Amino acid sequence: MCRSISPLKVASLARRLSSISQAHQISGNLFDRRHPSIQETWKGIRNTLGISQDSKEPILIEDLRMMVQALNGNKLINTRDKALLLLGFAGAFRRSELVGIDYEDLKLVRNGFVIRIKRSKTDQQGEGREIAIPYGANPDTCPVRALQDWLIHSGIISGHIFRSINRHGSINQENLSTRSVARIIKRNQYLMQNSAKYSGHSLRSGFVTTATLAGVQEYAIMKQTGHRRSDTLKKYIRSRDLWRENPASKIGL
Repeated sequence: MCRSISPLKVASLARRLSSISQAHQISGNLFDRRHPSIQETWKGIRNTLGISQDSKEPILIEDLRMMVQALNGNKLINTRDKALLLLGFAGAFRRSELVGIDYEDLKLVRNGFVIRIKRSKTDQQGEGREIAIPYGANPDTCPVRALQDWLIHSGIISGHIFRSINRHGSINQENLSTRSVARIIKRNQYLMQNSAKYSGHSLRSGFVTTATLAGVQEYAIMKQTGHRRSDTLKKYIRSRDLWRENPASKIGL
């Protein structure tokens, strides 16, 4: 029986093309994405499918504050989730980066944490990079204090810092999956009515959007996110730019 397959989006096809290119490079085979035949085919795909994306909503700083408030009670799972949400936002981490952080990757300094990311989507060679997480001005939403609180209550002194917790309240040895990040976001009481609009990527896109609206320079945002190309970064903020300095709101309608 033939099973119907949903058409892939342009972004998904672009990721697969990038993976094919990287696989050829690793194996020492020639693969030129700029070859006229590939470029012509790619142009046709973009024209046919369009380049707009059904993107999920970003979690902005005001959303994050309400999400933290919704984590009421002193349950261990809430302590973990608070640290994960705040750290994920402040570091603009990809989901794989966030759940892949080990205790040994953390370095507490005067201004906060320095976290070493061993490998990421744009670092296939595993060179790694360091991200600074400063203390927050508000103790309730400070990622450094939240992470310290989680480490103290969990007793974690080595290995994965974000781990699953069973129904008996015991912390397992394995780290959370990337899908768990999305589940933690979607089950938050503040977002529960509109959970379908958000994903595990909403923390990262929310940081970029919030920082842009706050006037942070593009190069500084890219330093935190690890983006290598500004056009990739701009995809996160395009929808919010529709409202920033919109002339229709300034002409007395």
